[in-house]
Amino acid sequence: MLKLPFLLTLCSLSVLSAEEPFGRQVSETGVRHSFLLAGATTALISEEGEVLWQTPGKARDGFVLENNNVLVTIGDVAKEFAEGTQDVVWSYQLHKDNQELGSAVRLANGNTLVVERGKNPRLLEIDPKGEPVVEVPLQPETERIHMQTRMARKLPNGNYLVPHLLAFAVKEYTAEGKVVRTIRTDLEEWGGREAKTWPFTAIHLENGNTLVNLTNGNRTAEFDSEGKLVWSLSNKEVGGRFADPCGGQRLPNGNTVICSYGQKNGEMPRVFEVDRAGKVVWEFFHPSVGGAHEIHVLTTNGEALGKPLK
Repeated sequence: MLKLPFLLTLCSLSVLSAEEPFGRQVSETGVRHSFLLAGATTALISEEGEVLWQTPGKARDGFVLENNNVLVTIGDVAKEFAEGTQDVVWSYQLHKDNQELGSAVRLANGNTLVVERGKNPRLLEIDPKGEPVVEVPLQPETERIHMQTRMARKLPNGNYLVPHLLAFAVKEYTAEGKVVRTIRTDLEEWGGREAKTWPFTAIHLENGNTLVNLTNGNRTAEFDSEGKLVWSLSNKEVGGRFADPCGGQRLPNGNTVICSYGQKNGEMPRVFEVDRAGKVVWEFFHPSVGGAHEIHVLTTNGEALGKPLK
């Protein structure tokens, strides 16, 4: 869990661009976040908008680890950077038989969860030496490689939660590759498959529910353990801020942070936060930063948030 010393680290890291803030945080109630942004720009941003750390490349997934190192997936490599540097202290290269590397998540057992898309779609746990120690075959229901999977995560029960876009399904897999639960996202009340509610990010919540960002269809939704819809938001509730929502995070206060990856309108936020009623309480604007693919919110108004629900 991220503790108070991490806040001091945020303050002590060298600032790469202190003259002009990196983007603009807007909140009527004064909410300020520090966060790792993964996407067209991959950078660690302070609550004051300073760039505390940045690396070249477009990241698909990213986390600040408990040791303050940064773990990201860029191109065909998952890599861990030593705190505040460009020094790579751990990495995993996509297997030559596959075409795309997706998620990268450091697990409690010290392994790193990655997902490969291609002829052999699979989920892997990579040990600290860079060797695969768990392999889970996936069932994406499509041969379109880029559309097979997105942000996979490991569950407390040892299974894995994997969104499959064109299958309109979030599937729970055992370590042996058996699907034991499926959450459907092609709901008739949303317009069925024509609405293109493709699941991108699936986040297990402490109450046992699953939070899902639905890209293209421009929704975020929460399902109970049986796959029943219990909460959702669309552009109707948030004034058109959804534009291909990709990454996201459920904060400890119950609010939800959403990355609007496809947002090209400079007057709209790249990332925004909503409360349970759908009220927008925080926004991050940057007209030229490009797509925000994933986010790891670290602090709010000087308080560390602890382990993220992601």
